[in-house]
Amino acid sequence: MTPMRRFPRFLVLMLSLFAVTPLLRGADGPPNIVLILSDDQAWTDYSFMGHEYIETPHLDALAKRSAVFTRGYVPTALCRPSLATLATGLYVHQHKISGNDPAKLPGMVKGKKESDEYRALKEKLISHIDAQPTIMDLVGEQGYLSHQSGKWWEGNYKRGGFTHGMTRGFPQPGGRHGDDGLKIGREGMKPVFDFIDMAVDEEKPFYLWYAPFLPHTPHNPPQRLFEKYKAKGIESDHVARYYAMCEWFDETCGQLIDYVDDKGLTENTLFVYICDNGWIQSPDKGGYAPRSKQSANEGGVRQPTMFSWPGVIEPGDRGEQLCSSVDIVPTMLAAAGAKIPDNLPGYNLLPILKSGEPTPREIVFGEGCAHDVANVDDPEESLLYRWAIEGKWKLLLTYDGVVGRYASSHPREEKRPQLYDLFADPTEDHNVAKDHPEVVARLAKKIEEWYPVTKRHVITEWTE
Repeated sequence: MTPMRRFPRFLVLMLSLFAVTPLLRGADGPPNIVLILSDDQAWTDYSFMGHEYIETPHLDALAKRSAVFTRGYVPTALCRPSLATLATGLYVHQHKISGNDPAKLPGMVKGKKESDEYRALKEKLISHIDAQPTIMDLVGEQGYLSHQSGKWWEGNYKRGGFTHGMTRGFPQPGGRHGDDGLKIGREGMKPVFDFIDMAVDEEKPFYLWYAPFLPHTPHNPPQRLFEKYKAKGIESDHVARYYAMCEWFDETCGQLIDYVDDKGLTENTLFVYICDNGWIQSPDKGGYAPRSKQSANEGGVRQPTMFSWPGVIEPGDRGEQLCSSVDIVPTMLAAAGAKIPDNLPGYNLLPILKSGEPTPREIVFGEGCAHDVANVDDPEESLLYRWAIEGKWKLLLTYDGVVGRYASSHPREEKRPQLYDLFADPTEDHNVAKDHPEVVARLAKKIEEWYPVTKRHVITEWTE
């Protein structure tokens, strides 16, 4: 981190800790903001979304008091770039954190020993978080305290602009995707509860990043939950464990929501909920099935999105309305009374969340890059997909970006455009691109206007 980047964050921290006039609490002050992030969970895998087996009573209760976008989306179906979008409000090609790790070229890594060259690539990938203000920076300017728990990839929590947190981060030993922060939820909630207590004692509004390593692998749920799902007739142990992990995650969400409520903070707290990317559990092994994580299909990118602020946000199911995770940062900034940077591509949804009116979003865009980053400064070299959803139509375009060691996860068997009618075919079983060339051409043009690419080959017309 450069000294220039460190100084503003240090100044923000000092201003927030030593402000002369305490910020008002209650209805007249800025709301606390709690961002709850699931980790590797499909859009179908909640009881409020109608799942046949999975029980999520605490998130169901949150949904009842929330504006719920069941057609919410993340622009990319991979942990790190998806979380970077939620920290910055930018698309992958804007924030440039396109994958989980730099590609390992021959000689860069031997066993667990990484070469200086590879460690420099890791640092360079992290450094992209320094190039623009994060939401933690911007709410910090408004006097907020902020806390990181769970998944966090971009070095130490302070580097992201958090005033408090759990993750040591690279270059510390074991610092990769959350390290100490990954204990939250799985091993209790004390660090988060202690932070809330501190913020209340100091009469400060707070921003909480709760991103537990749940229901992410390892799928090692409490035995009572595993037995519960086996008793429901789930034959595959792998599937039963995954279902149990979803409920375990829900239990921790309930603990957090209840703690905020017990403190008397609910009326002045904005809760936002989303998952980083999808997951369809393979019944035959511990990993994920095709067309889920790392995929541009619905199983990878569709994520129900919730906003709850009692007395301010009008609750209810938003039906067929679209929402993108790029809309979350500007909406939270608006709630905090913070500056919304001009380069953010998402919508501030707060006015329509208050009124119950339809969202202005008519189209959702996304891109998918390889797990291993071919060029840490150029996401296009790892580009696998660009896609768009407008109304019932979804167009998915495929690219020849470098995949690296995860090639088996992305066979990219269909190189031609894929067009799906999501209302008639939500599981994307029938590619109707050849029957609607005008829709393919129209959406392909919009995709190109959104994110022009120059290097990667793509077929934009259906050919027999």
